[in-house]
Amino acid sequence: MKLMKCCIYTLREKCPQCGARTKTAHPPKFSAADKYGKYRRIAKQKL
Repeated sequence: MKLMKCCIYTLREKCPQCGARTKTAHPPKFSAADKYGKYRRIAKQKL
């Protein structure tokens, strides 16, 4: 798990330093039948 705010990695659900929730550091698995791929590509273009 990675904490974006502190830029540290941990195995806990919350950061040991600031207490914020962590996110998984790995991208989602690839699926040819991706239901939300269209929306992800649109969001990426807006950035």
